[in-house]
Amino acid sequence: MTAGNDSVLELLPMVFAAPGDALSRAEGVLDTDPTPLHASVAHQVIGIWQRDWGDMRLALDHLRRARDLAARADSAEREADVLGTLGVALVHAGRTRQGLQAFERGVERGSGHTRARVLFRRAYSQWVLGHHREALEDVRRAIPVLRQADDVIWTARALTLRATVHLALGAVERAEADFTAAETLWDTTGQEHDKADAVESRGLAAFRSGDVPAALRLLDEAEERYAKLGTPTFMLTVRRCEVLMAAGLAPEALAEADAAIGVLDGIGGQSTRKAELLLAAAKAARLAGDPGTAIARAAVAERLFAGQQRTWWEAHARLVLIEARVATGRASGRLVADAARLAERLAAFQAPAAPEAWLLAGRIALDLDWGTDAERYLRIAARSRRSGPPLARMTGWAAQALWARATGSGRGVLEACRRGLDVLDAHRMTLGATELRARAAAQGAELASLAQEVSLERGGPRRLLAWSERWRATALSTPPTRPPTDPALLSGLTAFRVIAARAEAARMEGRPVLALEREQRRLEQEIRSRTLHIRGGAARGGDRFAGDGFGGDRFGGDRFDAGRLLERLGEGRLVELAVLGGRVQVLLCGDGRVRRFAGGLLAEAEREAEHVQAGLRRLAHPGAEGRLPVVEAAGRRLEELLLGEAAGHLGSGPVVVVPPARLHRVPWALLPSLRERVLSVSPSASGWLRARDTEPPPGGRQVLVRGPGLATGGAEVPEVAGRYGRPVVLEQEDAHVPRVLAELDGAALAHIAAHGAFRADSPMFSSLRMADGPLIVHDFERLARSPYRIILSSCDTARLASVGADELLGLVTALLPLGTAGVVASSAPVNDAAVVPLMLALHKGVSAGLSLAEALRDARAALPGDAVHQATGWAFTAFGAA
Repeated sequence: MTAGNDSVLELLPMVFAAPGDALSRAEGVLDTDPTPLHASVAHQVIGIWQRDWGDMRLALDHLRRARDLAARADSAEREADVLGTLGVALVHAGRTRQGLQAFERGVERGSGHTRARVLFRRAYSQWVLGHHREALEDVRRAIPVLRQADDVIWTARALTLRATVHLALGAVERAEADFTAAETLWDTTGQEHDKADAVESRGLAAFRSGDVPAALRLLDEAEERYAKLGTPTFMLTVRRCEVLMAAGLAPEALAEADAAIGVLDGIGGQSTRKAELLLAAAKAARLAGDPGTAIARAAVAERLFAGQQRTWWEAHARLVLIEARVATGRASGRLVADAARLAERLAAFQAPAAPEAWLLAGRIALDLDWGTDAERYLRIAARSRRSGPPLARMTGWAAQALWARATGSGRGVLEACRRGLDVLDAHRMTLGATELRARAAAQGAELASLAQEVSLERGGPRRLLAWSERWRATALSTPPTRPPTDPALLSGLTAFRVIAARAEAARMEGRPVLALEREQRRLEQEIRSRTLHIRGGAARGGDRFAGDGFGGDRFGGDRFDAGRLLERLGEGRLVELAVLGGRVQVLLCGDGRVRRFAGGLLAEAEREAEHVQAGLRRLAHPGAEGRLPVVEAAGRRLEELLLGEAAGHLGSGPVVVVPPARLHRVPWALLPSLRERVLSVSPSASGWLRARDTEPPPGGRQVLVRGPGLATGGAEVPEVAGRYGRPVVLEQEDAHVPRVLAELDGAALAHIAAHGAFRADSPMFSSLRMADGPLIVHDFERLARSPYRIILSSCDTARLASVGADELLGLVTALLPLGTAGVVASSAPVNDAAVVPLMLALHKGVSAGLSLAEALRDARAALPGDAVHQATGWAFTAFGAA
């Protein structure tokens, strides 16, 4: 390169447009015996690169040399510019006092345009330190000068920074205006790193305005842009963790933060970023139910922030620390005082987290029966219920509900809970992905629990039923939102299927599968990311409850009406199980009324359910007949815990069971009072009503599918086919995913005999094995309408994962919002040979016009009386109402 003054100075803007090239060219300048002025620029470029993407120790060394060389060159403007860069590095290194001194010297030495750049850098550092008012003052002074100098790049940077500070103060509209103006300027430049930063910033703005899918999409796009530049993304990780936590994905946020901390430590990176990542990890650990890890991470973050003189950040770390300590049961008067002082500090900072701190102080005071203090703190926290992003408003409504509870106003509790959950519903309806909707439910758990407690104490069984339905299976109330066509998603699903099939074949042949499994995990992450980007439709309807709390519009769904439920039940009964204070409450609906019975402890019922599952697994194999009495005894014990005295009031008609998510593995047909009944299971009473009202599609097409590798070869399929006129039969090479999906769409009845695989770690990738690879839950969600009835004859197809507060994810629950009114599936491993006669008997009843529940009851009765066949019948459940 030439040694001309202009060409050397071009390296400074290049460091953010093409960082690698800028670094190598700066190193080349130093190899040419440059003048002090040129050497100063080269060292500054290397220092910036090391500061942002490398070793802070090396960064400070190069920047100090750049400063000294600028002084030797007798260039006050050059020295001022370097001092601005050095000030940022010193602040990021945790040497706050020295950094601020460098800025003071830079402002003194520079003039005009150069001074404006130094002011911008100081504003940025003030933002890092949490000094938001000071940051706004500096950036406001800088912007007019930068605009007058027609400095597009630095003007865009200043606008982006001002927007980011506005976001920190909760001024979302001002931030969005500045982000839009900055992006217009970036489009005229080649600053690729700054463009990536602008996309990242828009992601943050989307999150602050409550649009989680857009935030995830923009942050992922920014990450792709950074990856092309080869630059680390520690700040982006902090922001992504914040979004993941809001989406209910706290364990993922914790894993990402911890991984980034490891990378940062490995390169000797910025101390400020490490503290921020530790704070993100602490928040995630607390939300993930790991207060010990939260305390450890928050304590280190608090010490680092204190050493860096970052009081705004220190206060936020302190908030997480107190929250985690309270989660371990350490309520005390000292913690009340600490939380109240912290709330005052956060309010003085104008931090959006202040209401959270007031709520924390009020909650601890309530636990200690400090009524006066609790009322004061909760009333302050409740002010946030009227404005701000959804989760902040929910904090306010939670405070209002707790205050009403403390003052004995049951009506006030229910009103606050209703309003808070309405906010959550509106938020969840912006989420297109079923997984996000389900996981977001956890954010309203406290409100739902408070409303149920008050209903139990004062409102009677019908009101408790209404509030139980208000909270149950809301993620399944509407189909997932998805674009009509997404070529990238379709391509990813196809690639995933190919890789998964190759991996399965390699396992069966004993060949290495490590590389294939790694690629499969990468494709899973890519598919999942794209689905999380999907935005939901706008919420419809007004308040979910009307009048006395027994009705109301479910966002995107139907109004729950207990009277309508009782009318539709006819001679039947619906048993809804609510859990309050760890104990099961049995709500028996039927015969024109709702009655409540006391059940047992949920923890004991869960243990019995696991024992039953273990017994059914044993009974799937011949030679385990001795376990049958043990399993039956466990079934009797389960009935005592889950139904109590309600078992004697079930009448003689059909029974629908609506269990909480944590009891989804109970084989209900094993319970003595349910064993010979027409029995079905539903995630909610509302869901059962929707299924009852679902009309079968015209045409009555039946589709029978046989996947590969079955021990019986799907022996029931040819015989079942003979029961129907001209069914579509897909087997061998015809049973490939695109063809299967095309035939399933809008079918009246589907029978799928294929190996099922449940993924507890990622339930949306639970699958059925087809000829060309797995048919996963995400595939079913692409159907315009899933079959009216589906029979899944493989084992484990009804297994579900409990997520959020009381939500379930899995193959069965994916089908129910998509037009399927009834499903038969197994929640335990079954004997393949014993499945064949069960399925033949089941289809005999279905073809004769019986519902799935009626046909399954008769099919069980027709099986041989040995242990293997009995266990097989108990393992299958009818879901829905068809």
